[in-house]
Amino acid sequence: MTNDAVLIEIEKGVAAIRFNRPERLNALSLEVACGFADAIDSVLADSSVRVITVSGAGRAFLAGGDLAHFRGAADRGAAAAELIDPIHSALKKLAAAPPITIAVLHGAVVGAGMSIAMGLDMAIAADTTVMNVAYGKVAASPDCGGSWALVRHVGLRRAMELALLSDDIPAEQALALGLVSKVVAAAELQTETEKLTARLLAGGGFANGQIKKLMRGALDHDYHDQLALEATSFAACARTDDFAEAVTAFLDKRRPVFGSPAG
Repeated sequence: MTNDAVLIEIEKGVAAIRFNRPERLNALSLEVACGFADAIDSVLADSSVRVITVSGAGRAFLAGGDLAHFRGAADRGAAAAELIDPIHSALKKLAAAPPITIAVLHGAVVGAGMSIAMGLDMAIAADTTVMNVAYGKVAASPDCGGSWALVRHVGLRRAMELALLSDDIPAEQALALGLVSKVVAAAELQTETEKLTARLLAGGGFANGQIKKLMRGALDHDYHDQLALEATSFAACARTDDFAEAVTAFLDKRRPVFGSPAG
């Protein structure tokens, strides 16, 4: 399924979403923002999807917001909301949904592109990737969850430095900072992404969704509340066919074969 700004392909439990405005380095226009929101709705409506990858066509993942959107706007604040609201809605749905999300990065990952990438569950980057918070360069503050994610990834002091100074962050530095999960040669990005998705699909779908839920909420709960959530989650996992298969496979000394959907 396609539209002009965003491409979607769903196959064997994996939904591949790709920003498709390569002539503008996939800069976040209203068309891209609304296309992404529509794509997320379509993907999350498919119960077979357990992994979602997000990538960019052409030479970049996403090179920030499209400032041309603001040219001539009578109310630039309203113009900002018009651009931000649909993509924020989509990102909130992605964060709350059971499928595991992976940012597949190459080239420029700037501004909103960096925010989106940081907000997904995992990130794999080509060695040609360069990230930049960038908002300070255009006298703006972060959107798309950038301020929420950056502090959690790198800590307050480093986040302040990266946001205020907006220096380039090459792939290896991004890895050292915890902004990406893995760096690979650009020529191997697709292959390594397929390997990663295959590993995730081989896990228990329901359990993966519960792990995602616990990890994303961990910093928002105190220790006692998190223990209670863990107990409830584990009990729910223990009732699944996948857990029963894991127990049997362990006792039989073989590799388990899981088949439950995300949940």
